[in-house]
Amino acid sequence: MLGAKAQREAFPKAIYPGEIPGSIPIAFRYSGFATYNSKQPLALGYLPRTDLFTPDALAVIGAGSFGPNLSWWIDDDLSAGGSGADGGLGDGYLKVNDLGHYIGLPKDALNLRVGQFELDLPFSQARSINPTDYDIYTQAAVAAPGIGTVANPFAFSESQRGIEIGGYPNDGNFWWSVAVVNGNNADAATRNTKDVFVNVWKQFNLERDPNARKEVQAAGPTGPRGHTSLRLGGFYYRGRNALNTDGTLFPGLPSVHEPFYRAGGDFRFKYRKFELYGLGMYGHDSNLQFNNDGTGFVPATPVNFSGGFAEGEYWFYPWLIGIMRYDVVNSPMDFQSGLSQHFTRNRFSPGIQFFVRANIKVLFEYQHRWAQPVPDEAKVFRANGIGSGIDFAF
Repeated sequence: MLGAKAQREAFPKAIYPGEIPGSIPIAFRYSGFATYNSKQPLALGYLPRTDLFTPDALAVIGAGSFGPNLSWWIDDDLSAGGSGADGGLGDGYLKVNDLGHYIGLPKDALNLRVGQFELDLPFSQARSINPTDYDIYTQAAVAAPGIGTVANPFAFSESQRGIEIGGYPNDGNFWWSVAVVNGNNADAATRNTKDVFVNVWKQFNLERDPNARKEVQAAGPTGPRGHTSLRLGGFYYRGRNALNTDGTLFPGLPSVHEPFYRAGGDFRFKYRKFELYGLGMYGHDSNLQFNNDGTGFVPATPVNFSGGFAEGEYWFYPWLIGIMRYDVVNSPMDFQSGLSQHFTRNRFSPGIQFFVRANIKVLFEYQHRWAQPVPDEAKVFRANGIGSGIDFAF
């Protein structure tokens, strides 16, 4: 305790008492992978087919509470992508829970989070069990050469800086959040306007036993488990990218402002040891191009893309998980830039993961990727590969 309990009664004439954890709330997480890839044509650059062990990241994680409704989280990559490589702050935020208590709202109906954090995505990228990113989360909106000015740095897979309010009343079966962020990922703000992100979902408990529906977890022959349930949700992100604000990108021309949005829906179904979840998303960026005499900008064809993913998991045992994942992205601009053979590119990623100890996970994943054209050659190439790795925390 920081201060006496009596100070709570004397507030605001005394400093409100606080608390800090009794032990050092710090952990370390390490992950590394070995890979075997398809032979890549030299026209795409030389890439060794095997890499025996690639250190992915060493991260320090700190989390704890300053009392019953004030908490914090910090995670920072000490190194990333190999020995000595620079890492960076992932999430670093302060959260206040149950603010609605003071105005008579249900428990946990209103919470506040400030700092740098991953958006309240339907499915976390930063804390996913998968070794590879969701393709739709990393999709960038960039106009093909000569087609427009769009070069939007925003990506769902990156942390953002901002403020978020949200809540999960009704025992967490309903969830909502609204965030106002810079929209420049974890980098400093580059424009005065701010972006808005909204996420809402509703979960339906499908347990037949009325008593089981009221419990935090259902029970079965093998012990406690998650409820059989179906979750449905939707999300929307709105922003306005800005280019040439300092006049160096297009000398002598005004700033470029291009509104954009991302919208989609998601689902999650749980039944005993099986879980199926996924989302679909549509992205739209307004686009500009030079006018005929190069003295200004006129509207051009928008940069649009769509796609999503679906993942099935089966828990053979509490320590053994089988996974099948499908990613798809439809992007005409990527096709025109030569990144894929067709407008649509997809990836199948079967895998298996198992815990050799509670804090040590070993995993294997195969990736069957989309075809991409080989420059100056009448053929295509699929960057298929196999990855295996270890992920542990202490």
